[in-house]
Amino acid sequence: MATLIEYLELFWAFFTTNILGYGGGPATIPLVQHEVVEVYGWMTEYQFIEMLAAGNALPGPIATKMAGSVGFIVGNWLGVAVALVAAVVPSLILKILLMNFLLKHKDSPRVKRLSTYVKPTIAVLLGMIMIQNVTISFSNLGLIHTVILLAGSFYFLEKRKTHPSLVIGMALVYGGIVGAVSLF
Repeated sequence: MATLIEYLELFWAFFTTNILGYGGGPATIPLVQHEVVEVYGWMTEYQFIEMLAAGNALPGPIATKMAGSVGFIVGNWLGVAVALVAAVVPSLILKILLMNFLLKHKDSPRVKRLSTYVKPTIAVLLGMIMIQNVTISFSNLGLIHTVILLAGSFYFLEKRKTHPSLVIGMALVYGGIVGAVSLF
């Protein structure tokens, strides 16, 4: 059972990442990873990437799936509730408070420019996560399997336009086969 301090840390970790994570769930991934892995040490980098892969294979917003997973690890079902509230409440409150302003200025060139400036930052953060994933894959699986996974993912996502959850599922099956074969 987690302590009160751990529940407060859990709340704070997801509250701050979702306040600062402009751009939706994918934009919060690097922020959550920093908090969960580096600041609090609730997961290793490898565990985080595994959780992220499993979460991406499931339907729904990634931010709430990360909050639920980490919350359960830290504080069981109460941890899930704390992390989910922290992940959802900031956006909910801001949307309620700013709804009239947003509707009034949604077509403003300034607002559109802000999004234009933020998108490259999000792309760089997601690129950094991809590089970390490739590095971990290379160290755990080796060059050949990493290249197969990268090339296969690119082929199915870009050339065949396969849904990302199916590509993740295929990668999981491939990993299971490679893991099973390596046992023999």
